[in-house]
Amino acid sequence: MPTFIIFKNQQVVESIRGANPPKLQEAVKKLAAEADSDSAGGFGTAGGTGSWSAVAIPRGYQDVTDQVDAKGLDLLNSSSECGTARTLFGSSKPASLDAGKGKGKSENDGDGGCDWVESDTDEQLMLFIPFQSTLKVHTLQITSLPPTSSEEDDDESPMRPKTIHIYSNRANVLGFDEAEGLQATQSITLNPKDWDEKTGTAKIELRFVKFQNVHSLVLFVFDGEGESEKVRIDRIRIVGETGEKRDQGKLEKVGDHE
Repeated sequence: MPTFIIFKNQQVVESIRGANPPKLQEAVKKLAAEADSDSAGGFGTAGGTGSWSAVAIPRGYQDVTDQVDAKGLDLLNSSSECGTARTLFGSSKPASLDAGKGKGKSENDGDGGCDWVESDTDEQLMLFIPFQSTLKVHTLQITSLPPTSSEEDDDESPMRPKTIHIYSNRANVLGFDEAEGLQATQSITLNPKDWDEKTGTAKIELRFVKFQNVHSLVLFVFDGEGESEKVRIDRIRIVGETGEKRDQGKLEKVGDHE
């Protein structure tokens, strides 16, 4: 007789003997509900409560960064000496804002000791951001706190992002050559005046009609603001509305990409 044993935290929590589909389905639903209640794979709490934000949230919207599926994040061309993709969506205030531009260090092990992300071989970065629910994305807030020119040689100091191509509802991260051959959902060019002087944050308002049913975003940082070969990002915040919870175990058809 087949026996199904369910473990949690290395302990047996349920044992089902025999072929009993209704009981198995009930057990799976119970485990899924427990996982949701523990915010598995996400950041922060519902609605972004307690998450640092540099710029005021537009009326009628909320910080939905907590809907990022941390387990599915993918970041290409990032320096191993700095933070990871998870660093970008951490709920804490960037350490550099307290320590001085470019000087912050992370309290977490395994992220290179930096509280930010830097590109590696050139100034480009490719970031895949999957979500736990379908979102309506209104605004992106990108924080970048590179050292001032007096602190480091200009050729070595990382830059802020300048040109960012945004792709919606991709199934996975794009390769750099692949992205350059695709039409972006929206492309952004940031100017020095777009960066808040106190927080080092730029607010990117998206074409809302094109970001209505979003289950993933790809951000392609194409170049930076200067002549350096490195780009730096400290934090990313996503502002919009949450929708239906996604079934992480269900394959979804990827529609047309505009």
